[in-house]
Amino acid sequence: MIFQCSKMQRVTISQALTSACRDIDRIDARLLLQYVLDAAQAHLLTHPDQILTAQQLEEFRRLVERRIDGVPVAYLTGERAFYDLILSVNEAVLIPRPETELLVELALQLIPLDRPCRVLDLGTGSGAIAITIAKHRPQSHVTAVDVSPAAMAVCQSNAQNLQIHNLQLIEGSWFDELSGERFDLIVSNPPYVAGNDPHLQQGDLRFEPQVALAAGDDGLSCINHIIHKAPDHLEKGGWLLFEHGYNQASACRRLLQDRDFSNICSHPDLAGIMRVSGGQLNFVE
Repeated sequence: MIFQCSKMQRVTISQALTSACRDIDRIDARLLLQYVLDAAQAHLLTHPDQILTAQQLEEFRRLVERRIDGVPVAYLTGERAFYDLILSVNEAVLIPRPETELLVELALQLIPLDRPCRVLDLGTGSGAIAITIAKHRPQSHVTAVDVSPAAMAVCQSNAQNLQIHNLQLIEGSWFDELSGERFDLIVSNPPYVAGNDPHLQQGDLRFEPQVALAAGDDGLSCINHIIHKAPDHLEKGGWLLFEHGYNQASACRRLLQDRDFSNICSHPDLAGIMRVSGGQLNFVE
């Protein structure tokens, strides 16, 4: 346990970080101390001799102990950076990940800046994808769907905090509440981990909502459902883009081909892993 010292001992920023790093990663320790001090990383670097108050030290100690137990840093601080936004998160939603920014980048390339576009985000969670798209394409109308009321509350809070006004929230399962609705672009980061994958019981994944992670024996059940139903909700020439697992790109492209999508593609993330696939609805005249 960290900070084995008397209450009268004065602990500096540098000492607190050094102590915490005996038990957790340095970046985690830094993020937790930034949260406690409500300070930027630059402040920690330029004020290593600043003395922590007893309250600050106790809060930092408590957070480090919870991190030792495995609780994700994002859940401890209640926020996560995504794209160019800071989003609130809690245990009701997945923690937004850097690789998902690829899906946003590809979506923004398809959405015009100068005219309206209807966008649907399926399984929105914290709203990371929908809110980022809505912010960067203010003329678009974005609809965000999630089956979890708790996740919808997080998304709504993020939209309000970031003053996003071109976003509609719908509570429901995938397309169930969208009868007759059509969109120019559908995006999704659905569950795509196989239900028996041992990684679900490791690291941060242990604390994240399993319903937002696991999808059947092969991890493709949700993706298959989305691909199968998407043509009923896409405008002519509309696009479907979705995130998937590291080894699922080929299977996803086959599923898209079976539903007569054209311009089918897969895109690598920064690690070179095929992470996003999609295609354009191929209407036969």
